[in-house]
Amino acid sequence: MKLGAGLLGDWSRRNRETTIPHGIAMLRESGVLANFQRLIGETDAQFRGPLFADSDLYKMLEAIAWELGHEDDVELRRFFMESVELLERAQRDDGYLNTAFQRGEREPWSDFIHGHELYCLGHLIQAAIAANRTIGDARLLAVALKYVDLVINLFGAAESDAYCGHPEIETALVELYRLTADRRHLDLASAFIDRRGSGFIGAGIYGSQYYQDDAPVRSTATLRGHAVRALYLNTGVADLYLETGDRSLLEALQRQWDDLTTRRLYITGGTGARHRDEAFGDGYELPSERAYAETCAGIALMTWAWRMYLISGHARYLDTFETTMYNLLAAGISLNGTEFFYTNPLQRRPDHGATQEEASGARQPWFYCACCPPNIMRTFASIENYAVTTVTDRDELQIGLFTHAAICSTLSSGVTTELTVATDYPERGAIRIDVTRGAGLDAILSLRVPAWCADFEVSVNNTVLTVEPEEGWIRLPGALAEGTVVELQLGLEPKFVRGHPRADGIRGSVAILRGPTVYCLDQSDNAVDIDSVEALLPASVHESAEHSDSPVVGPKLIVQAGVDQRAPDQIPLYASIGDAQNEDRQVAEVVLRPYATWGNTETVSGMRVWIPYAQRHETHQ
Repeated sequence: MKLGAGLLGDWSRRNRETTIPHGIAMLRESGVLANFQRLIGETDAQFRGPLFADSDLYKMLEAIAWELGHEDDVELRRFFMESVELLERAQRDDGYLNTAFQRGEREPWSDFIHGHELYCLGHLIQAAIAANRTIGDARLLAVALKYVDLVINLFGAAESDAYCGHPEIETALVELYRLTADRRHLDLASAFIDRRGSGFIGAGIYGSQYYQDDAPVRSTATLRGHAVRALYLNTGVADLYLETGDRSLLEALQRQWDDLTTRRLYITGGTGARHRDEAFGDGYELPSERAYAETCAGIALMTWAWRMYLISGHARYLDTFETTMYNLLAAGISLNGTEFFYTNPLQRRPDHGATQEEASGARQPWFYCACCPPNIMRTFASIENYAVTTVTDRDELQIGLFTHAAICSTLSSGVTTELTVATDYPERGAIRIDVTRGAGLDAILSLRVPAWCADFEVSVNNTVLTVEPEEGWIRLPGALAEGTVVELQLGLEPKFVRGHPRADGIRGSVAILRGPTVYCLDQSDNAVDIDSVEALLPASVHESAEHSDSPVVGPKLIVQAGVDQRAPDQIPLYASIGDAQNEDRQVAEVVLRPYATWGNTETVSGMRVWIPYAQRHETHQ
């Protein structure tokens, strides 16, 4: 699949031309490259960064590998090859490779709780697989395989009880098995998953739940602990199920998915309600201003959602993937591609002061713990891989993400079909698909109808069809015949939504959505104080004449609201019921922008997704 001039293509080009070069410069500036160079005597610098800083380079190499698979680039290829050579020279003869432990300041394998050695290896494996598949590189794969062999020898035997405090290697090992067909790789992934919950990691700083070490995977029913760890673990469990068919794994995943989507998921696709341990909170604990909603957790949720879709075929998992992509992931990077959010709150108070990872509104060019920026890069570099899928047991092509693209796909029968997709989605709901190379009349083209879409129309060769979605899919037999034109129109009418009554942080408030796009009030767009705004329902919403920022996830919107004209210090902190409080409230129009585009001004301002609301009371004569 080749991305065109649509939103995903815009993101991909920005990633290639701006974000990845910026990331390379930051790897040099932050000391990540010097950490490797010190292993071969090229520098006397001390180790810099967190213990898992190696993973920043590995994620960058994965991103570059995907991009080189799209189109060659002299500078990116040079950096890739120089980095691979550096890793080859730095790797110990026995296969070990980790800059935080290798020089002797720390003993290797002495800290499974926070050492992250296996976590870093997981990202090395994923970079090596991407490079092997896209550009045929065998050198980085050889480095990874040599390290994996060491880990198998050390921890693969049945008597070993070891596993990493930060899951990630599990999904990498399953993917390595798919590449190599070496059963040892799948068995090691299975061992790490089966051992979790045995108490090997222990309580650590934050308790065993933080590390998902309080219960075995198969008996787990809730999402708890560090959000990124939990979601990466479930990604690996889903991969293991796809290879083994172990129903007990799938049942555990389904229980946790239901728990997540009914009790612990922010409307933006964010996860993690607590800053102290970057963790899930209690059920319905979803505070807006204290939402952690780490960018890496959003990416981890996308990887898990994608695998749940592959397992079940149900489009609802892609709905979650899409929501997270267009809101959480998109917000995690500035429009210019060189600054980032680590956390993604749903409200920023105007007097909020913070720095680094908790900079709720002040984007940073990099972080001491820089896990999020290179994670964004590798995700955007491979984003087209999530758009289209073929079904293994029948000739069916499923288009799950809509973007401007050229698609060439081989169906299960071996027949290759080619299509072009033209759309401005999600800014607009019109999608046109032209089949330029067809398949047989029995072949099926399936299009996802998102759960939020109550009004859609589909036509084939200008004939409007009456068809109902099945598991979120419109299935069109015969629509892959050459010359066929399929048009899908998804209704994108803005709507007001409210939260669960037990979600106290958003009780009495509404959010505005347009398709998959979540909107927010940004103080930079409004002359009125956005914290004094009250939505007056029912209310009409219309698009602003001012175009939204680019890359476009939706237009700006105008809605009528009540605004309290008093200054905050003129309002009692607590007032008795019945006191006149709204005598200065006036009706005004306020501007909302896509949440993904907030915080891109030079001066950081207030923002809020959830808006208090009141019902209008009409007076009749």
